[in-house]
Amino acid sequence: MTPSLPLIERFSLAGKRILYTGAAGGLGHETTLEMLAMGAEVIAIDNAPDKAAKLHAAVPDAHRKRLKLLEIDLADHANLSRRLQELVQDRALDIVINNAAIYPSKPFEDYSLEEMRTVHAVNVESALVCTQAALPGMRTQGWGRIINVSSITLSGGWEHLSPYVQSKGALVGLTRAWAREFGKWGITCNAISPGAFPTDAEKIHPDPEQYNRFVLDHQAIKRRGNATDIAAAIVFLASDASAFVTGQTLPVDGGWVMN
Repeated sequence: MTPSLPLIERFSLAGKRILYTGAAGGLGHETTLEMLAMGAEVIAIDNAPDKAAKLHAAVPDAHRKRLKLLEIDLADHANLSRRLQELVQDRALDIVINNAAIYPSKPFEDYSLEEMRTVHAVNVESALVCTQAALPGMRTQGWGRIINVSSITLSGGWEHLSPYVQSKGALVGLTRAWAREFGKWGITCNAISPGAFPTDAEKIHPDPEQYNRFVLDHQAIKRRGNATDIAAAIVFLASDASAFVTGQTLPVDGGWVMN
């Protein structure tokens, strides 16, 4: 990237090859569409066939050839690694977005150790596998972007989510470690921390109206966030516009948590 490029060109994703886990979900769907519209190739991993079908149907015909949908169980690390190795043999991955997560909710003492391990396997270990697969190609080309999706729950405002919060904290730690280790190769690593967005995850709350009031009371901006808010943050961190930003966690939460 040439620093003297006009700013609008530094936001371009044209020609970039992106691996995106959880790409068909509530926050991933819109971001995938935006990145395709900006000229990127998106390899979308999602384990929900109905959501993947909706994503495929929403993609304009002109962009569809740049979308590759893969149904992979992210807890099956051996299969995930094998599939990714097949992908990178063809061409390096430019950008990895570690977004997929599972979100169980119950009191801490009711979780079995195996249940907690499953959350970690999907939310954290799949990110390790994806990043390891992409790293050699990024290093060779001297450019790469890794974006981890953390969560506002790391601020401590919710109970009954211990394994999920633990996993999101691990991603923040990895963001900093990878930023330090990979920076010498022209690779940045950042995280975003979404606030309380209206997605399927909210269905765990028994009183939706009360929860909606709870969210708005805590936010400085008095509207609910939408998927385009997340898409804008991810596009920024994926592009050359953020070339001098690494090791950071960007809250996208309407001013709920202020650092």
